[in-house]
Amino acid sequence: MAGSSTPKRPAPDGRQRRPLIVTEDEELLDDLLRLCAAAGAEPEVAHGVPTRRGSWEVAPLILVGDDAAARLRGATRREGVLLIGRDLDDPGIWQRAVALGADNVAFLPDAETWLVDRIADVAEGVGRPALTVGVVGGRGGAGASTLACALAVTAARAGRRTMLVDADPLGGGLDVLLGGEGTEGLRWPAFSESRGRVAGGALEESLPQLHSLRLLSWDRGPSVAVAPSAMRAVLAAARRRGGVVVVDLPRRVDDTAAEAFAQLDLGLLVVPAELRAVAAAHRVASTVGMVLRDLRAVVRGPCGPGLDDEQIARLLDLPLAGELPPEPGLAAALDGGEPPGGDPRGPLARFCAEFWARALEGAEQRGGGA
Repeated sequence: MAGSSTPKRPAPDGRQRRPLIVTEDEELLDDLLRLCAAAGAEPEVAHGVPTRRGSWEVAPLILVGDDAAARLRGATRREGVLLIGRDLDDPGIWQRAVALGADNVAFLPDAETWLVDRIADVAEGVGRPALTVGVVGGRGGAGASTLACALAVTAARAGRRTMLVDADPLGGGLDVLLGGEGTEGLRWPAFSESRGRVAGGALEESLPQLHSLRLLSWDRGPSVAVAPSAMRAVLAAARRRGGVVVVDLPRRVDDTAAEAFAQLDLGLLVVPAELRAVAAAHRVASTVGMVLRDLRAVVRGPCGPGLDDEQIARLLDLPLAGELPPEPGLAAALDGGEPPGGDPRGPLARFCAEFWARALEGAEQRGGGA
């Protein structure tokens, strides 16, 4: 993904920070080293208060074996300390955690999956998650894919780390709409059976790069079913990379689509300014509204007499995200290889730029993504 990112903060000596393990229990150490390897992290190991200056203060995550808790009681209080034990029936471990100032207690092997996720967040330098926006059509041909592409192109042009995810298997592929069907990189079939945690950096580097954004789309092969777990894992990885994520969604909410909707911060329902389109969109809004709390209407103009954008939003019982005016010459531009929103002075790009300005400001105020 192009644009700004959330880097890992270096240590005072300029070296990359690493998780710190403090234990003299060799069996526990072996387990923690194994979990670090699974998370892609190379830890520093100490048997007591670290001798290397600054290790305790700058380590992004400290895993303290219960055997070392008493020896570390005088260490500087800080966030990011976990006390690792094995005995679920030992009430004293919670007292030792309080004395140490630990954030939490993790019991192995029960908490292995949770602990790998915490370590992997450190390895990836996870910061603020991406602002994730989904786009769905109120009816077929509403222009949802065009708007999704334009939102991604506009965000990337502004220098934001951007990923565009095509979650509609029957949409024909967003790489075609962006003129990049021949661009090298992985498509959905490579991720269709993903489970657990997908590394965000590896996902980013494996995808095609088009117009300064990263794209996960479909290929031209036989239809591939994406498991709900794969959709959840891939979108979670994309969100951890920060910036913005735009998802083009199907109108039919099956189990896989429901996983995609569950990852969104907000959704946009694209509705042409026609009564039949509003009737169809009402059914879509009712279904999507069961899995997405923040759904907003985008009315695709021009609006005829007696049916304006605010009235359409009221009929759908949705907040209005704005009216999307027609863009003359858009079809010809697409045929010529220009992506949707490629002309920064066009109505589509201006709509997207104004949308991002409002959405990102709102996310900043709420302490959310991007």
